[in-house]
Amino acid sequence: MYSIKAGESVPDMEALGTVADLGATILEGELKVFGLLTHGSPTSPVSAGWFGCTQGRFDMVYPFTEQAIVVAGEVTLRNGLTGESMRYGPGDSWFVQKGTPVSWEIHTERFVKHYFAVA
Repeated sequence: MYSIKAGESVPDMEALGTVADLGATILEGELKVFGLLTHGSPTSPVSAGWFGCTQGRFDMVYPFTEQAIVVAGEVTLRNGLTGESMRYGPGDSWFVQKGTPVSWEIHTERFVKHYFAVA
């Protein structure tokens, strides 16, 4: 069993470059990313882990289906198919299907989520 609660300490994560290195288009900010897998591997079809990012805005097409929960920071996600926007903070979660274009606006200096993804 693995417990994830808002406000808990986030484990140390590995620097992964920027969101552009992960296939996103940076619109504003440096957007450095950090990660730590808790299940699977970068090439496995099912994975889970921590994802952290610095402040800014970027667009991406989701390369996997994901359920995520915000652990720290605040972000607004806009669905590029429907135009719907939602702001998320600690304890909030979302589900997004593979292939969905999503615009991210990270409002805080640091944003961290824990995710479960299926490629």
